[in-house]
Amino acid sequence: MPAPISVPREPHESEVVSVPFPARTKQVAGIIKGIKTDVMSIAFADKIMITITQGGRLAQWIHVPLDASNPSYSEQHLPSDTEGGLLPMPHLTPTTILGGTVPERETMGQLYATQIASSISTKNPDENRMIVVGLGLGKVEGDRETFFDIIELVLQSL
Repeated sequence: MPAPISVPREPHESEVVSVPFPARTKQVAGIIKGIKTDVMSIAFADKIMITITQGGRLAQWIHVPLDASNPSYSEQHLPSDTEGGLLPMPHLTPTTILGGTVPERETMGQLYATQIASSISTKNPDENRMIVVGLGLGKVEGDRETFFDIIELVLQSL
């Protein structure tokens, strides 16, 4: 049963809102290029947090807002599956909030975060929570197979 919490409205008022507690959590693991890779998703009331780790490390955090979409986005043509439906949505803007001091890692991290946010938004177009992605990959792998293997693990965790 959701746990009630008080949300302040005015200095002397509060409203009781039911939210799920604990936050929905799912964890999956797989072997990617011979390395155990763990993915965990936690769905909070205001954010969806996804961690992707190898060797228990987390070195970079990126967030992607889903509710700050481009005003003209609804008028844009979305690619169909035959046109490359796996491309990230163009209106999503990832921001590195921690780590990512190495340009290659920052670029790959933002690509992963944008693809994950696109997948979540495609699966549920009404989703508007912030997506927060924590990455701790051993190597910066730019090959297609590794990228899609990691994205597949993430989709299993949602």
